[in-house]
Amino acid sequence: MAGKGKFITFEGLDGCGKTTQLERLAAVLRARGIEVVTTREPGGTPIGERIRSVLLDSRTEGLAPLAELCLMFASRAQHIAEVIKPALAQGRWVLCDRFTDSSEAYQGGGRELGSETVLAMHRLACGNFQPDLTVLMDNEVSASVGRARRRNLAAKEAASTTPDENRFEQENRMFFTRVHEAFLRIARREPARVMVIDARRTPDVVHADIVRSVDERLQIKTGIAAPGGHSHHGNRGGK
Repeated sequence: MAGKGKFITFEGLDGCGKTTQLERLAAVLRARGIEVVTTREPGGTPIGERIRSVLLDSRTEGLAPLAELCLMFASRAQHIAEVIKPALAQGRWVLCDRFTDSSEAYQGGGRELGSETVLAMHRLACGNFQPDLTVLMDNEVSASVGRARRRNLAAKEAASTTPDENRFEQENRMFFTRVHEAFLRIARREPARVMVIDARRTPDVVHADIVRSVDERLQIKTGIAAPGGHSHHGNRGGK
């Protein structure tokens, strides 16, 4: 298949609604005849999912911040090689729930490792591979964290077999405030790639805003995308 796909990432605090909005955008794109792959980080591959279980399990106490960052990038490097780049080369669009911006926000900001450490790792492990577009779902820290904690608690009570993914939710408010501020710094630094979406509104309003913004940013003529996603414009940001 000729041409390259588009790589769109969704970012934001846990509980901001990004996973739901990612799936809704994927449905719109598929309805237009575009082949879409949806995936997530950490994870996205069998190896990555095993790394995810270590990273997010609340029993993984004492994991050093730099070790945490290295595990994130181990999962990411595998994800790029096994899923993301092959799909893009086949002309598919890849929608990913979290990417390196999350590492810069959570490990660089939250864990206070600093942005340069994370960006250096990204250059080394990922060849500085960049998304075409990033949707940053912006929400209040208290609202997002509260929703994420309630969701994880409900999942845990519903089934004892549900994976424990509460490690980050156990952090304090200052941690998430640093994460939130780091996300906004990234958006200010890279306005051409990162579009900030106000996630405080109703899901339907947020969805409509995302679709409209994606169409504008990627210069998509709504409704005329050819099957297989041939309505691609612009160059990829990866190297």
